[in-house]
Amino acid sequence: MLYSDDVLAPGWRTAGKPTSAPVEVARGMVLEDPTSGFCGAVVRWENGLVVLEDRAGARKSFEFGPGFWLDGKPVDLRPPRGLAPKRPTHTASGSRVGEVEAAKVALPSRIYVEGRHDAELVEKIWGDDLRHVGVVVELLGGVDELPAIVEAFAPEPGRRLGVLVDHLVPGSKESRIVAGIRSEHVLVTGHPYIDIWQAVRPERVGLDAWPAVPRDLEWKVGASRALGRPANHQAEIAATWAWILGRVRDWRDLDAALPREVERLIDFVTGG
Repeated sequence: MLYSDDVLAPGWRTAGKPTSAPVEVARGMVLEDPTSGFCGAVVRWENGLVVLEDRAGARKSFEFGPGFWLDGKPVDLRPPRGLAPKRPTHTASGSRVGEVEAAKVALPSRIYVEGRHDAELVEKIWGDDLRHVGVVVELLGGVDELPAIVEAFAPEPGRRLGVLVDHLVPGSKESRIVAGIRSEHVLVTGHPYIDIWQAVRPERVGLDAWPAVPRDLEWKVGASRALGRPANHQAEIAATWAWILGRVRDWRDLDAALPREVERLIDFVTGG
């Protein structure tokens, strides 16, 4: 009996099976992990891992190597060869990154931000800029504290105070308190959102628009449910905010009203 192929010839075990071609990773490359079924675009890589993001915004990390599919073919994914990480040219706020400088002594001027989530978002987008100019950001627990803070701070030329107030709209309690602050060395501004979550563009979290939550329901609870996330206690609400904040890359992921007001404050406290 004659056989057309020698089953003991080298490579007989892999005959007819697709081989993984070596491919260097690139941002935006769409890969599939057939073992888990996860499919997503490359968003970054570091420490031997590549991070993929699927259409719903979920992210998952995988080790470099074989086992991925690219355009329907198996690939052996590898990090770029001989490429040093590129130094960022702009901060998250869009400011151009300059040369590395020695740490600055903090300016006498300060910025206060009402609300912990508000302060965390300001830090993520403008933190580098604020450290560059030496401006310290303080947490304002509530607008009711503002008159006492202004009095204790004693603003004067060269010692300015900027304040970002949560949900500052005409006719509100916040607007009445702010109207009582009378000093040319204090600038109080704010945003119109019911909650700072709304400053994030809804498409970044998979929504067409932020939901209209009934008045008898706490807004964060309603928003969390619209996102398909649990909201039974404060820890779950905090986890949802952490998830939202993780979806924010830079100022372009925010509604224009927030960057405009934060940059007004930065200009004010560094201008005199």
